[in-house]
Amino acid sequence: MAPLTITPPLLNSANPWCTTLEQLQELYDSPHTGAITTRTSLLDGFPHDPEVNQFAFFSPDSHDASPPNVDQGGSPDATGSLNTLGYSPITLEGYLDFIKTISEGLPPTPATGREHFKPVIISVTGSPDDVVTCYKLITSYQREVRMVLAMEINLSCPNIPGKPPPAYDSSSLLMYLEALKFEIQRQVHIDGSPSRPHRGHMHVPIGIKTPPYTYQDQYNGLLEALRASAHAEPDHLPCPVTFITSCNTLGSSLLLAPQLESSSDGRSHEVYHHTLESATGTGIGGLAGAPLHPLALGNVYTIKGLIFQHKDLEHIQIIGVGGVADAAGYKRMRAVGAAAVGVGTALGRKGVKIFEEIGKGL
Repeated sequence: MAPLTITPPLLNSANPWCTTLEQLQELYDSPHTGAITTRTSLLDGFPHDPEVNQFAFFSPDSHDASPPNVDQGGSPDATGSLNTLGYSPITLEGYLDFIKTISEGLPPTPATGREHFKPVIISVTGSPDDVVTCYKLITSYQREVRMVLAMEINLSCPNIPGKPPPAYDSSSLLMYLEALKFEIQRQVHIDGSPSRPHRGHMHVPIGIKTPPYTYQDQYNGLLEALRASAHAEPDHLPCPVTFITSCNTLGSSLLLAPQLESSSDGRSHEVYHHTLESATGTGIGGLAGAPLHPLALGNVYTIKGLIFQHKDLEHIQIIGVGGVADAAGYKRMRAVGAAAVGVGTALGRKGVKIFEEIGKGL
């Protein structure tokens, strides 16, 4: 599989602030991003409900939070975020049309200093069969746009009731990788050669977005699935994964806020309520931003160390995501092995100017 070239190695992660065409266009137009990522989409869209699918920024010290679903909300020290979101209400084909619109507006040649138009990473999810269908759609669109496309499979969202993240389970993850490997083989057979130009079927890079791993067996499970896919039929093709985005939000997290309530005797007392609503009614969601940063660094460092030990996986790059909000965070991610660095919460807090701020600090 072709490598994914991101120059400069800075981009947005899949998050609420890359949902619309306008948001994606602004990210793509920024000279400080080397690629952009779409919000995670499904073939048929996600039934987004702002009453239960929410986000807020909060201070890690006081836990004071912004009102739900307010972009660039909260005080300057609100460097953490919690979300009970699912996926994008926009379908995959909707995002492919957005990308085609962006492509049609590109100049005749890339901007000065760039060898190519910046790639677009299309974040998708669904069943293994759904993801294969997503891959077919993306490869078909690759011929119609001028930038390189890549597919990132989000196997790590903690906010879907009854559907635990597949990337926590080695056998579930392997099902996706094997299905994609057979699809790649089918495309190679149709193309007649595994060595076509980058716009061809074979050269749409595939990535997986992993959840935060917290103990060694989880890392071992990831490694086991990657290595098994490298040796699975058709065995003349390598592991289909070109990059790993590490890591997604940390589930099972909760923000509580005190409220004064009156009892039957007329006295007021303090009661804690969850800050966000959620599909489960608990307000429990995914933690991101500054509180996640040390765990994200540990994930990137550990995954990089594991894949580096295996020749059949040494082609896999890591996009480091989690709590990067400034140049220092970017440098830490690069120091632990990230080939490129993604930004999520800080994009929601500050807008696209965050990439310029990071760039100026390097």
